Amino acid sequence: MGTQAYYLPKSVDEAVDLLAEYGPDLMVMAGGTLAMPLINEGISMPERVMGLRRAGMDGIERVNGSLRIGATTTLSHLEIQSGLPLLAEAARAVGGWAVRNMATAAGNLFAPPPAGDFATALLALDAEIQLVSKKGKRSVKVSDFYTGFLTTALSQDELVSEIVVKVPDGRTAYLKYGRRHANTPSIVTVALVIGFSEKEVTTARIALGGVGPYPLRAHSAEAYLIGKSIDPNVLSRVKDLALEECEPFTDAIASEWYRRRMIPVILGRAFDQITG
Repeated sequence: MGTQAYYLPKSVDEAVDLLAEYGPDLMVMAGGTLAMPLINEGISMPERVMGLRRAGMDGIERVNGSLRIGATTTLSHLEIQSGLPLLAEAARAVGGWAVRNMATAAGNLFAPPPAGDFATALLALDAEIQLVSKKGKRSVKVSDFYTGFLTTALSQDELVSEIVVKVPDGRTAYLKYGRRHANTPSIVTVALVIGFSEKEVTTARIALGGVGPYPLRAHSAEAYLIGKSIDPNVLSRVKDLALEECEPFTDAIASEWYRRRMIPVILGRAFDQITG
């Protein structure tokens, strides 16, 4: 049986009402770049589908030093108007221009590995995800959002309404390594936010994509880096610690062995961008 009903709510409240009424029987999508291939290939056959394009959940706003990104804001919009080089570069790394014109900021949070290039940047920026349901609103850090392979902290009655990113004070870098220069799945993705006082590191966030069941933070490597100057010996230890926290896998793009070999290489190149 194919799709019997398609809903196009005109507000967040209307969308939440529909989700409360139909629960897990309702497929939610915005750009459709993740959902439509599943439907077209017969992997998913939802009876009810809700599109969020007209629910008023798009747009970018700067408020008190933070960037508030509507859930359905397209990646092509973020690529040119986010004002943050890290987000712009991450948005540019997702697919081709046709995909970026449809794919959304919130949708990329649910991309299966090795996808999730934009989510990796959000993780490095310590972004917060705003969730809404009939019960009210709550915030979840991106670092707490992922609970396992293709599982998240999102409840069945909740929608992602927006993403809040505090504009970083430190230096940032983003590097995606794939089999081609552009429009390619990730073998390793690295996003960095590093703060300095003189030459000593004061804050460090190291996010990695394509090397585990979801985008992850290299917490041990971050902690080791605090209070140190970045030199070859320190960076070598950072690479080792980051590698220990990864869970590389084999897929059609690359083997587990190759991903493991490339993690320290791409991480080192990203730090080269930080240090100049």
